[in-house]
Amino acid sequence: MSYARIAEQLRLGDRIILDGGTGTDLQRRGAPMSGDTWCADANLTHPDVVRAVHHGYIDAGADIITANTFATSPLLFRHLGRIDDMVGIDTVAVALAKECAAGTAVCVAGSMSTMRPVVPGGDRNVEVDIDEGTARALFQRKADVLRSAGCDLLMMEMMRDTDYAVWACEAALATSLPVWIGISTERGKNGQLQGWGRDDCALEDIVRALTALRPAVMMIMHTSVNETEEALAVLRTHWSGPIATYPECGYFESPDWRFVEVIPPAELVRTSRRWQAFGVTAFGGCCGIGPEHIAALSGALPGHADSIRRMT
Repeated sequence: MSYARIAEQLRLGDRIILDGGTGTDLQRRGAPMSGDTWCADANLTHPDVVRAVHHGYIDAGADIITANTFATSPLLFRHLGRIDDMVGIDTVAVALAKECAAGTAVCVAGSMSTMRPVVPGGDRNVEVDIDEGTARALFQRKADVLRSAGCDLLMMEMMRDTDYAVWACEAALATSLPVWIGISTERGKNGQLQGWGRDDCALEDIVRALTALRPAVMMIMHTSVNETEEALAVLRTHWSGPIATYPECGYFESPDWRFVEVIPPAELVRTSRRWQAFGVTAFGGCCGIGPEHIAALSGALPGHADSIRRMT
């Protein structure tokens, strides 16, 4: 595993394939989801299922797999009184992903989110009162754990505001690991794109704040296919660097994902080809998107580095 190959692909504008939804594939494969921590504890209780998810995406052609660390948000685990558990769970999660990627050229990303408690039976976060200093310290602890565990890069997922997202991304950048920032957006009541669940944060303001941090890659992720193209247009007005996309389909009713209106793999391929016009070179999927979609992307969007993707 080496990020150097990914960095070279980014420099050349070569196609990169990401994995699909880790948490939703764990659910699909039978791992129980928690109302408190969603898929986080599966790393400890169902490691074989976690391995199966990672192997499924590697076999489908992913160049990067993401360890199951999204739901171990330090904001959530502090609220639950389990912040020390976050360290152990993340260490196991990264070890499982690295074990699956061993002997290949596949890189392992660590996921960081700003997830808070989720309303039972819904998808909205319960806001918790955490001051900036405490939040920054929590994010730094999470980032340092992922670095120490051996991640090749950090994926900032569902960044959706101009406060928590900035603090989390700055903590990630402080590790000196490559950082990919993923923005999640939805259409607000005013008809404009906003941060997911943050009607006080316009998408353009989020884009300005996060692109100013100069990460390795900017991404539109966990966003519906219908909103992704408009979001890409906003991103491109402020960002000339590499771009990735990985949309979602379906919806969340905590603790389970509802697999409805699932995008056929061929449609995701057609849509991803259209997004190439915005300069997108890295493609994958988020919640509701599975290995069959990643295999379709890998097969239909060949890259120059495919012949060396797996090293034996």
